[in-house]
Amino acid sequence: MTSASAPPEPQSNTVGKKPLKPMEVRTVASGTLGSALEYFDFATYGVLSATVFPQLFFHQLGSTGGLLASFATFGVGVAARPLGAVLFGHLGDKIGRKPILFVTLALMGASSILIGLLPTGGGVGIAVLLVALRFIQGVSLGGEATGGQILSVEHCDKSRRGLMGSFVVIGSPLSQVLGNIVIAALSASLTDDQFLAWGWRVPFIGSILIVATAVFIRLKLEETPAFADNKDAETTTSDKDDSRGSGIRVLKTHPRQVVGLMFAWAGTTLSFYLIAVYGLSYLPSATGMSAQTATVIMVVANGLSAVFAIAGGYACDRIGRRRVWHIGLGGCFIGIVLFFTAAVSDPVITGAIVALVMCSIQFLSGAQPALFAEQFPTKVRFTGMALAYTGANVLFAAPAPFAAAGLTALGGSKLVMAVSLFVLVISAVAVSTCREGGNRDLSPDTEPARSPEPARELTTPVTLSNTPQ
Repeated sequence: MTSASAPPEPQSNTVGKKPLKPMEVRTVASGTLGSALEYFDFATYGVLSATVFPQLFFHQLGSTGGLLASFATFGVGVAARPLGAVLFGHLGDKIGRKPILFVTLALMGASSILIGLLPTGGGVGIAVLLVALRFIQGVSLGGEATGGQILSVEHCDKSRRGLMGSFVVIGSPLSQVLGNIVIAALSASLTDDQFLAWGWRVPFIGSILIVATAVFIRLKLEETPAFADNKDAETTTSDKDDSRGSGIRVLKTHPRQVVGLMFAWAGTTLSFYLIAVYGLSYLPSATGMSAQTATVIMVVANGLSAVFAIAGGYACDRIGRRRVWHIGLGGCFIGIVLFFTAAVSDPVITGAIVALVMCSIQFLSGAQPALFAEQFPTKVRFTGMALAYTGANVLFAAPAPFAAAGLTALGGSKLVMAVSLFVLVISAVAVSTCREGGNRDLSPDTEPARSPEPARELTTPVTLSNTPQ
């Protein structure tokens, strides 16, 4: 009987919504600027590695060899991220989220400026310095990318955790837009000789402006309540017990979460670097469009995608993290197929295809900070999130441009497409194993140290409690 049936349970993540606090705004602004800086330098390097770096630093290897070597140095920065994830994740879980974000910001800013000052045509010695600076950039990003997300989601109310986390995510597409606009403007206003001589240096040296702004905002931040509560809890328990599972040992204590999230993120990061980096060299060769047109397409597509990141964060607070993730992966799947089968010299058609992939990526990415944070307890959250995020980048993003160029030479673009689609399917399966955590508080005394089955969660009322003690 309908009268005896229980009424539908309300969406608890929309109940009891608290007013927006100034600290939430500051943490989101700090995370967005930090993310923009990190990815601005990465995006700038990605564009230049596909265009002028082969000529500037690797011309002695020939056109194909120079391109592969340039893409390889790009991959070094991505491959270094797990080291930063382990180092800064461990420190972030031990001494706090806020101080770590100052260190990562300084490292990225310094290495970027030094890249902008490197002499060209210097042979092996300069190439080694370039690789070393790229490595430092990667280490920095391994901590910053996760630290900014944690600072935001741990400060905000759970009813808007997805939305607030998504604002940090938009630093990536916005940096792609800014980086490409800067390079396009320099290319248009300078002669080829001027751009090769000094124009390419401007984005790296100019990043000091973003560093200064981010530092000013971060000086006004407070440590997250979840971390503060965790440190308070440690005063009443054994230090030896509380340190168990911290740092790299999260791979032993929470292996399913780390590996599951790693493969869940694989399809997204592969799709992004395949289109945003490899696409800049693929489109001119496959369609005949100019490199400038391809760059404009990337700028427009990334600008549009920033809106979809916020939409994804908003949606995941209402329909769930996994559902948003599956929608985004579906859009990537269709877009990748079209990119390798229907891209033509017409910038409108090809631009629409690229925009579909980028917007799908960012729609999915809007849910990423909340989904990742909800899989771990406070004392290992930084390390666990960072390892999963950077691990996927090492396995699937770092080799993406290099592998795509090699696979194209081996079996053509259809082989690249097939491999990419296979990874997207794996991601869809992996995210289905992650639990929905929109109702979970992120303080240490309200979340399990290990992932229980969903049914067990519901039998522990304190796990879902959001009332003050």
